[in-house]
Amino acid sequence: MRKYVRVFVALLIMIGLLTGCWSRRELNDLAISVGMGFDKKDDQVQVTIQIVNPSEVASKRGGTGLTTPVSTFKASSQTIFEAIRKITTQSPRKVYSSHLRILVISEVLAREGITPILDGISRNHEMRSDFYIIVAKGTTAENVLNMLTPIEKIPSNKLFSTLEMSEKVWAPTVKVKLDKLISDLQTEGKDPVLTGMQIKGDPSKGSKKSNLNRTAPHAFLQYSGLAIFKKDKLIGWFNEKESKGYNYIIDNVKSTIGHMNCPAGGILAVEVVRTKTRIKGRVESGKPQIDIDVFLEQNVSEVQCKIDLLDPQSIEELEKATKIEVKSIIESAIQKAKKFDADIFGFGEAIYRADPKYWNENKDNWKEQFLDLPVHVNTDVKIRRLGTVNDSLKQKIKE
Repeated sequence: MRKYVRVFVALLIMIGLLTGCWSRRELNDLAISVGMGFDKKDDQVQVTIQIVNPSEVASKRGGTGLTTPVSTFKASSQTIFEAIRKITTQSPRKVYSSHLRILVISEVLAREGITPILDGISRNHEMRSDFYIIVAKGTTAENVLNMLTPIEKIPSNKLFSTLEMSEKVWAPTVKVKLDKLISDLQTEGKDPVLTGMQIKGDPSKGSKKSNLNRTAPHAFLQYSGLAIFKKDKLIGWFNEKESKGYNYIIDNVKSTIGHMNCPAGGILAVEVVRTKTRIKGRVESGKPQIDIDVFLEQNVSEVQCKIDLLDPQSIEELEKATKIEVKSIIESAIQKAKKFDADIFGFGEAIYRADPKYWNENKDNWKEQFLDLPVHVNTDVKIRRLGTVNDSLKQKIKE
């Protein structure tokens, strides 16, 4: 009898644990957000949400659907959570942000400070931290999220994939997720950067479906430069060359393409296939210094000049020219960062690792020391492959 009682009690306990999907949310009740943007609206924050239209995205009719693949909603309030909840007065479904791919901050708002936004976002238990954060350069976050993009139906997915690809094969862009941005803001001796996004063309036409029906869209989205922050406020921009220099310094160049002048005239393109950078801080005679050692491996990818690539002397000259060019790219980024007094490279962190006692005694006036900080850049370049053709085809045809 006792045995049956024990079994009965065990079953009751198990039934209590099997509560079912008490917190379930039906897909039909959710508005899946893939993009989120923040703009300054008077003394409030405007939140723009890009919502996926499931029926259009899943359609097998290709580009002949009657509706757009996404819809955008916006609302303004003193806090971002209030604004997001206000969107329910426009959307019949509650915003669900666990699948967020891109977060856009307008340049105007970024110049005032991004801490309030990051605080609200990081406290949201529904949001993962695997989305990328970018800055709308010369436009609003609303305009960016209203753009419709060809090839990729969902614009936020397009922004996500384009940022990953451009960082991987071109180098002047940087992928920054929420955790990385917050870490840079909280780290002593380190200021953050974010990649900028521009709209090329007329934004009003880019938000119409006709933008998808042209081989050359009326308007398109393009990543452009890096936004330099001092603490949590945007203070300036890197151009393309300086952005690439930043990535060389932080050892974030996976592959890129560049060109140089040939000794006898003309140009030659090279593909960087591997890089390694080491930043080392040191304190000598009470003065901090930074050493940057950069190693590159590259291949010759295009020749538009007269040069004998089988001659070791020619290869040596090309390697020397690349060293000078890469050093120039890196130094241009350092000079721009010093101009804005923003230690985005983590030089202060390197000094701390080298001499913690010196750092603790001088960290309060590090910004002043950063302006006059000696930075020694050393580059080493090796050309590995010359391609399948030894001589310039252009030169052969002329001959």
